[in-house]
Amino acid sequence: MLDKNGIAKRIAREVKDGMYVNLGIGIPTLVANYIPAGVEVVLQSENGLLGIGPFPFEGEEDPDLINAGKQTVTTLKGSSFFDSAMSFGMIRAGKVDLTILGAMEVSEQGDIANWKIPGKMVKGMGGAMDLVASAKHIIVAMQHVNKAGESKLLPECSLPLTGRRCVKKIVTELAVLDVLPEGGFKLLERAPGVSVEEIVRSTAGKLIVEGEIPEMKLD
Repeated sequence: MLDKNGIAKRIAREVKDGMYVNLGIGIPTLVANYIPAGVEVVLQSENGLLGIGPFPFEGEEDPDLINAGKQTVTTLKGSSFFDSAMSFGMIRAGKVDLTILGAMEVSEQGDIANWKIPGKMVKGMGGAMDLVASAKHIIVAMQHVNKAGESKLLPECSLPLTGRRCVKKIVTELAVLDVLPEGGFKLLERAPGVSVEEIVRSTAGKLIVEGEIPEMKLD
């Protein structure tokens, strides 16, 4: 199965030349390190930055350059800085082609829960609700199961929703899946060394398996 960098590397293959892409907190921020050679994209952070580059090497960090997750980042030639109002104006105007988000749960209808666990302290919902309502395409980067081994791909989300029927694709440590318009997770690829049977056992929501499922390619 994949580690977090492996998930990010596989998602980077979904990024197409010329896209404006928002990277959410957590695993999605790692995607910046794996944009394929020859693919030119503009990465956006909702705290007010266009043109994010890979993470800096140790000792080369600039504490004034951070993403929405408060991680130090680099900038590429032509990058720009602006306030949050302008950033969310871009998002709400539909200027973001692809949003890559983390999630605690995703339902077979494409609902996403990624901002709150009842009873636990939360700093705020962040920009996810604007992003899922406005982005043209949404991919979720997440763990397939929780620490107790329970599936996070469910018939219905049990946690407060961030958005309804908005997730189009999911990449986990086990698999790549599409969320079908009529509902259900369609298995597209399996992680290296992972069997279809393991993915079936780890998926609580409706899972569609058709034909031979290829092993995902990371390079």
